[in-house]
Amino acid sequence: MASSVEKVSLNTPLLSLDDVELLKRETLYEGFFRLEKMELRHRLFEGGWSKPMHREVHSRHDAVGVLLYDPARDALVLVEQFRAGAVNDPVSPWKLEFVAGLIDKDESLEDVARRESLEEAGCKVGPLTLIHTYYPSPGACNERVTLFCGLVDTQGVSGIHGLDEEHEDIRVHVVSFPTAWELLAQGRLDNAMCLIGLHWLNGQRASLRALSQRALTSSENHEE
Repeated sequence: MASSVEKVSLNTPLLSLDDVELLKRETLYEGFFRLEKMELRHRLFEGGWSKPMHREVHSRHDAVGVLLYDPARDALVLVEQFRAGAVNDPVSPWKLEFVAGLIDKDESLEDVARRESLEEAGCKVGPLTLIHTYYPSPGACNERVTLFCGLVDTQGVSGIHGLDEEHEDIRVHVVSFPTAWELLAQGRLDNAMCLIGLHWLNGQRASLRALSQRALTSSENHEE
């Protein structure tokens, strides 16, 4: 006999922050990031409360990422840099990624996107489109990432970028979309931001290129 499926609305969570009781919170380490230890309990789906439990949480600033895309050339800007978290990677701790950075106080998400694009890739960004906001690893980290697509002109984009005071040594690559898609399939683009951004771009690429072409044609007609 087929089991009945209970219909549950996922639009509004059944449980919220009010269903968590924080019993104790302490800082284990604080440097560029912070490691916290929490003692807490929470309500259970079947009713009642969980037993008190301990959880360590990596606390860090929220971040912004930018998929830099040139619709006229169907090309992306990727940045390559050393990543300490990948120091034991079997291939290389130097990773190909999108431009990204942490949010400072009194900065809008769009301001961060434009600042980091200029600092890390030497790119001035045109229109920005919000792709997603997501938690990369909510089981252990409180960071939220907001990912944009930023339209750019890749002519002349190259070289080494980054801020010396932040120990950044960033090499810029301009690659065609088919090449980026192949790198994704090969596992060379192995971070969540690239996975999310490239699958989004795969669905939006044609419309972005069409809009860019219409804007170019309109500009040329006005000049005439």
